[in-house]
Amino acid sequence: MTVEHKILFTGTMGAGKTTAIAGVSEIPPVSTDVRNSDTSVAKATTTVGLDYGELTLDNGEKLRLYGTPGQMRFDFMWRILGRGALGVVILVDNSRPDPLADLDIYLDGFAELIAQTACVVAVGRMETHPSPGIDAYARRMEAKGVVCPVLPANVTDAQQVVQLLELLLLQLEV
Repeated sequence: MTVEHKILFTGTMGAGKTTAIAGVSEIPPVSTDVRNSDTSVAKATTTVGLDYGELTLDNGEKLRLYGTPGQMRFDFMWRILGRGALGVVILVDNSRPDPLADLDIYLDGFAELIAQTACVVAVGRMETHPSPGIDAYARRMEAKGVVCPVLPANVTDAQQVVQLLELLLLQLEV
């Protein structure tokens, strides 16, 4: 019998959830993207339900990867998708106007899940937008009582996405 784990990817619209899952999935990813009507974000499509992909680990265990919608109006999906998750990867886009406030939204929105399981925060677009730095994220998480790794990541690089997943799983081996 194959052991399966549910992993959640969350973050703002455009943070890279769909890209991360598509980049590592062994199956054609399921996506519920539709035309973006939010003119504040220069993006052609946006996820309104979920993204889904699968990845088999070297030990034969299967990761079922779920991506949440990034827009707050779909936050009801966060609770639905979070049920039974083994861990959560929060993607933050450092090029947004207030990425620390964005982090707060997801730390608060997934507080119960984060308290029960593993979490990794991955900050994207730091090469073009170096501020705020990783230390600012760590301080914000500490102020909220969240202890989990925070690191820069480029989710267009499948190897970096796999490293995020490995870091998440390492927290569970304690």
